[in-house]
Amino acid sequence: MNPSSDWLTPDWPAPASVRACVTTRAGGVSLPPFDSLNLGDHVEDDPLAVAANRQVLVDALGCRPAWLKQVHSPDVVEADPWQVPTADASWSATPGTACAVLTADCLPALFCDRAGTRVAAAHAGWRGLAGGVLENTVAALGIEPAELLVWLGPAIGPQSFEVGAEVREAFVAVHAEAQRAFVPSANAGKFMADLYALARIRLAASGVTAVYGGGLDTFSDPRFFSYRRAARTGRFASLVWIARP
Repeated sequence: MNPSSDWLTPDWPAPASVRACVTTRAGGVSLPPFDSLNLGDHVEDDPLAVAANRQVLVDALGCRPAWLKQVHSPDVVEADPWQVPTADASWSATPGTACAVLTADCLPALFCDRAGTRVAAAHAGWRGLAGGVLENTVAALGIEPAELLVWLGPAIGPQSFEVGAEVREAFVAVHAEAQRAFVPSANAGKFMADLYALARIRLAASGVTAVYGGGLDTFSDPRFFSYRRAARTGRFASLVWIARP
């Protein structure tokens, strides 16, 4: 199915009707520093190369991605392949329409219900997480939280993500247990943050406990684009969709 053997297929107990994929840097036509499968159209890559890369994705997966203009917001929309709304998460009940998010260190979260009737994808950097993008995605799906499955895709890992005290305070003020997701760094007043742990805490508070994935680090893993590793870089995609009958 994939033109690159290192694209990821999420390991989660999703129903057979639900498909998901995470691309990597490999399999496209973009030149350095966007080499090679950059799917972001906002990073100053050649627009023709981005269009060719996106066609590679469509041809490989057989679905139609619904792209978003991501702005680190908590906003969720219904996925529409013919529109590019400003939002950071989308949901769909339409077979063949893929909810898609672009990342390069931020956390991609993929959702589905156990019956395979709805899917969603959220882009969650620390601002989106703190703003409630995951909670809003749960609400937008309109499914009992206990019936939802979530897979956390490649993001910057806790050993690589240094933040200021204000980031820690933003999370701890809402959930006291978020303290465990922050470890003092070697730099005074700074902390190493665990996006995966923060996401699990906030999902659990929303009633979602079937959470899978995690454990990757885009900063140290050369398969992925990383904004902290190189500010001028591309974006990889995380997608989830319901297969056509």
